[in-house]
Amino acid sequence: MATAPSVSYSMTVRLEVPASGTAVSQLTTAVESSGGSVTGLDVTASGHEKLRIDVTIAATSTAHADQIVGQLRGIEGVVLGKVSDRTFLMHLGGKIEMQSKHPIRNRDDLSMVYTPGVARVCMAIAENPEDARRLTIKRNSVAVVTDGSAVLGLGNIGPKAALPVMEGKAALFKRFAGIDAWPLCLDTQDTDAIVEIVKAIAPGFAGINLEDISAPRCFEIEARLREALDIPVFHDDQHGTAIVVLAALTNALRVVGKSIEDVRVVMSGAGAAGTAILKLLIAAGVKHAVVADIHGVVHAGREDLVGTGAGQSGGTALRWIADNTNPEGVTGTLKEAVAGADVFIGVSAPNVLDGDDVAAMADGAIVFALANPDPEVDPAIARETAAVVATGRSDFPNQINNVLVFPGVFRGLLDAQSRTVNTEMMLAAATALADVVTEDELNPNYIVPSVFNDKVAGAVAGAVRDAARAAAGAVQAPTAV
Repeated sequence: MATAPSVSYSMTVRLEVPASGTAVSQLTTAVESSGGSVTGLDVTASGHEKLRIDVTIAATSTAHADQIVGQLRGIEGVVLGKVSDRTFLMHLGGKIEMQSKHPIRNRDDLSMVYTPGVARVCMAIAENPEDARRLTIKRNSVAVVTDGSAVLGLGNIGPKAALPVMEGKAALFKRFAGIDAWPLCLDTQDTDAIVEIVKAIAPGFAGINLEDISAPRCFEIEARLREALDIPVFHDDQHGTAIVVLAALTNALRVVGKSIEDVRVVMSGAGAAGTAILKLLIAAGVKHAVVADIHGVVHAGREDLVGTGAGQSGGTALRWIADNTNPEGVTGTLKEAVAGADVFIGVSAPNVLDGDDVAAMADGAIVFALANPDPEVDPAIARETAAVVATGRSDFPNQINNVLVFPGVFRGLLDAQSRTVNTEMMLAAATALADVVTEDELNPNYIVPSVFNDKVAGAVAGAVRDAARAAAGAVQAPTAV
């Protein structure tokens, strides 16, 4: 699959060129002939003999960027200056900071913000711990916790290398929901240690966002923390993905005129995201689902199924899938299973399907190929026969992007002062996200809104807040006699 130039590999090259002649046009020709894209060209200094020009270029990879720079260096009369990687520049010194809400201008301010006045507030919280939500940052704070074991598609790269991602997550929390999020990268991958650390830091937060923790440990860590803590614990890789997939599927089914109860769904991937998607789809009404992993279709006769649990280890996850899907007893390969299916959802590996496989699906087929950066099937080829195609990429329509969900979900949970997050709240979030796309806007290339649609976070937050308050009311309501 051809890769288009991306702002992720954007650089600015400072060049000195002759003031006369064709040097400027040679620059753009050299970039474009190398497969890059000129996104900006600024003259930063001018003289009778020379021009200093900053050329901003998008490439497809680091190696491609180096190749383009080499082409520019080879132009006669051009002197190459500083080359700046714009992505790295954005990360210099980190992407987030802490700021005080109140100026500390004089001794009075200092006495109230800090000692001795702060002692009164401390004692008030000691007498009534619930006041921590009212009188501290707890009310609007989320911990973004990782152990660096499954970062993006990069794998187990450790906590230090994971920090740029967690900073980015914190920045998105603030940008889209006004939430103060704090990246916490733990230097351990021991399940018991992670649980104990998060329990220990939990008093300072109103919610825990688990991020980039590998399966199957992520299942156990989330389950144990939900049991132990009185604040919501949300593993975004699982549940954020599931909510956006359900919202997108809701609208894709509207486009093709099918019902969620009637369609046959085939999934590729039985890991953390795949299991969470499956559970939410079943809760939303899917009755005919088949899941395949690297060994083929999951069915009751598979020898690698163990236990009866709901996903604390790889084997028990497969056992749960076998017990709750595949009512027709399908066996064989993914390619065999997808023939005649209405919906394909991939959260697995690149190029596991081809155009013939998509063509063999039912009329009005829906294909969500979400492996990143290389999807399960080339989206351009899938679009030749499928009615609706979505990916995890930003350079195709219908991007399944978790940022559509997690800011609004946590905004709703924090506003409701919820102590948990449950399936009803996630279903409410998916419905709200789907409904942001109006009937007039809905089409095969627009089944989920843009991440910059200013209605998204508010709609999701409102739905989650209402569902959380309803859940709290149900728990607190007296039992009828």
